[in-house]
Amino acid sequence: MNLGQYATGVRSAGTRDALMRYVLTATASLTVLIIILIIAFIGYNGAEMFSDVSLTEMLFGTEWDPTRGSFGALAVIAGTLLVTIGAIAFAFPVGLAAAIYISEFASPSVRGKLKTVCEIFAGIPSVVYGFFGLLVLLPLLMDLFPGQLMYGSSWLAASLLLGVMALPTIVSVSEDAIRSVPQSYREASMSLGATKWDTVIKVVVPAAISGISAAVTLGIGRAIGETMAVMMVSGNSAVIPDPLWNVFSLTSTITGTLALEMPEVVVGSTHYSALFMLALILMIMVLAVNLLSRRIIGMTSRRFSGEEKEHGRIVTAIRGSAPFVRISELWNSHGDVLMKVGAVVSTFTVSWMAMSLFEDGILAVIIAAIATAVLACIPRLLSGISPADRQDVAETILSANMSLVVGILVVILGYIMMKGLPYISLDFLTMSPSGNGSSGGIFPAIVGTLELVAGTAVLAFPFGILSGIYLAEYAKDTKLTGLIREAIDILNGTPSVVFGLFGMTFLVMGLGMGRSLAAGCIALALMVVPVIIRTTEEALRTVPKELREASRAMGATKWQTTYKVVLPAAMGGTVTGAILAIGRAAGETAPIMFTAAVAYMPELSVSLMEPVMALPYHLYYLAAEVPGATGAQYGTATVLLLIVMGLFALASFVRGYYNKRIRW
Repeated sequence: MNLGQYATGVRSAGTRDALMRYVLTATASLTVLIIILIIAFIGYNGAEMFSDVSLTEMLFGTEWDPTRGSFGALAVIAGTLLVTIGAIAFAFPVGLAAAIYISEFASPSVRGKLKTVCEIFAGIPSVVYGFFGLLVLLPLLMDLFPGQLMYGSSWLAASLLLGVMALPTIVSVSEDAIRSVPQSYREASMSLGATKWDTVIKVVVPAAISGISAAVTLGIGRAIGETMAVMMVSGNSAVIPDPLWNVFSLTSTITGTLALEMPEVVVGSTHYSALFMLALILMIMVLAVNLLSRRIIGMTSRRFSGEEKEHGRIVTAIRGSAPFVRISELWNSHGDVLMKVGAVVSTFTVSWMAMSLFEDGILAVIIAAIATAVLACIPRLLSGISPADRQDVAETILSANMSLVVGILVVILGYIMMKGLPYISLDFLTMSPSGNGSSGGIFPAIVGTLELVAGTAVLAFPFGILSGIYLAEYAKDTKLTGLIREAIDILNGTPSVVFGLFGMTFLVMGLGMGRSLAAGCIALALMVVPVIIRTTEEALRTVPKELREASRAMGATKWQTTYKVVLPAAMGGTVTGAILAIGRAAGETAPIMFTAAVAYMPELSVSLMEPVMALPYHLYYLAAEVPGATGAQYGTATVLLLIVMGLFALASFVRGYYNKRIRW
C-alpha cells in the first residue's frame, strides 16, 4: 500500500468513526424525546379536565363516580398508598432477612441458587400473580377471616400479593448493599470477640443502611406502579377504609382504575381527561420515589468510595445550626429512653389497631397492652442467652425465613403447573378458542405473544444496545449526557400502564395506527429499552481498559475497537440483559391491552396493522370475564409461565456460557 492509499484509508476510518459518534449520540438522545412525548401527551390530555373539575376538587374530593360527574380522587390515591404501605410492611422484613442470609450465611454454591430464585420471582408475569391471587389467595383469606371478609378481595389481599412481587427487588438490592460493606468491617468486629450474628446486626447492616433504604424505595416504586395483580384482588372500590387501618376493606388504586375504566371511557370526555390526570399523578409519585432511591444510592456510593467531602461540609453546616444542635443534645442525653418509649408506643398502637378489627372497646386495648408487655420482655430474655446460642437462634430464624421465600415461589409455580399441565394437549396448543374462550385452544394467543416478542426485540435491541454503547464508550460528563441518563431513569421507573396510555393516545389514535401488532411492539419496546441500555452499559464497563488500549495501539479507531473488541468481550452480559428484557415484555398485560391485544380472533393475524391475541391478556380475560373456564385458565397460565421461564433459562445459559470464556 502506498502512502496515498494509507492516508485515504485513515481518513475513511476517521470519517466512519465520527459518523458513528453522531449516530450513537442521536440514538441515545431519543430517550429524552420519548420521555418528553410521554409527559406531554399524558399532561395535555389530563389538563382538559380543568375546564369542568378543579385540581383541588380532584385531589381532595372523596367520591370517584364518573357516572354522576364526581371525580374526587382522594380515595384512589389513598388506596394506592395504603396498598403500597401494606406491601412494604410485609416485603421489607422478609426481604431483608433473606438478603442477610444470602449474603452472610449461605455458602457460595447455595448463594448462586438463591439468587436464581430471586430472578425467577421477578420473571413471573404480574397477571399470573393476579390469577394466583384470584383463585388461591382470596379463598384462603376468606377461610382465615370469615367474619371480616365477604368476598376475599381487599386491601390485605392486594398488599400481600404486591409484597410478594416486591420481594425480588428488596432482596437483590439489599443483598448487593450488604455485600458491598468492606470485609475489613467484619474482620475488625470479629477480632474484638463479636459473633458473626452480632457483627451482622451491629456492624454490617448499619453500614449498609443507605443501600437497604434504597431497596425499600425501589420496592415502593415497584408496588405503586403495578397494575394487573392489584386490579384482580383489591375489589376496585374507590372508598377510604373505615377505620383507615381496616385492611379488610375493599380498595382501589390508580393503576387499577386506569386499566378498568379507560377501555370503556368516551374519548374527549371529562372522565377521559380525569383518567389521564390520574396517570400524571401516578408518574409524579413514582418519579419522586425513584429520585429518592437514587439519592440514597448516591449516598451509599460516596460513603464507601471516599467521595464525601463536599457532602460532609454541607452536613457539618446543617449540624452547626442552633435547632440541630438542640435536637442533637436532646438525643445524645435521652436517645435510649426516647427509642424505648417510641418502640413501646408504636407496638401498642399497631397491636390496638390490629385487634380493633376483631374485638370492640376495652378488650382490644387489654390485648394490645398484653402483647406490648410480652414484646417488651423479649430483649431482657434474650440478654440472658449466650452469644453463641443467640447466633444459633438467629441462623434458624433466617433459614426459616429463606425457606418461606423459596416456599412461596414453589407454591405459586407448583400449584399453577400442577393444575395446568394436565389440561395442555396438542389440540389446546394448536386450536383456536371457542365457546367465548372456555373451550378450544390458545394457538392464536401463543402466536400473537411470539409476534409481540419478536417485534419488540427488533425495535428494542438496536436502540438499547447502541444507547448503552454510547453511555459506556463515548459519553462524557456533559449536560446532554446527564439529561439522557435522567430520561433513561424516568423511563425505567414509568409504570407499564402509562406506556399503554401513551401508546393508545400517540400511536393508536394520534398516528392512526389503530389497535395493532405494530403499536403493541412499539409500546413494549419503549418499556424494555431502559433495561437493555443499563445492562449493555454495565456489561461494557466490565471489559478491562487494557483491551481497548491494545486495540488502539494497533491503529484501530475507537468505533473499530468498540464493535470488534469491546462488544464481543461483553456479549454475555449484553445478550443476557436483552433476553431478560424480552422475557419481561412477553408477560406484560397493561401496555398491550390498550394498543394491540383483543379477547378473541377467529384466525391468525398476518399484518402489522391488525390486532393480535396474546397470552397475558387472554389469561386476564378468562379469569375476569369467563366463569367456569378453570381448565383453560390454568392451561393458559402454564403455557405463559413456560415461555417466560424458558427465556430466563436461555438468559442463564448464555450468561454461564460467556462467563466460562472470560479470561480476565
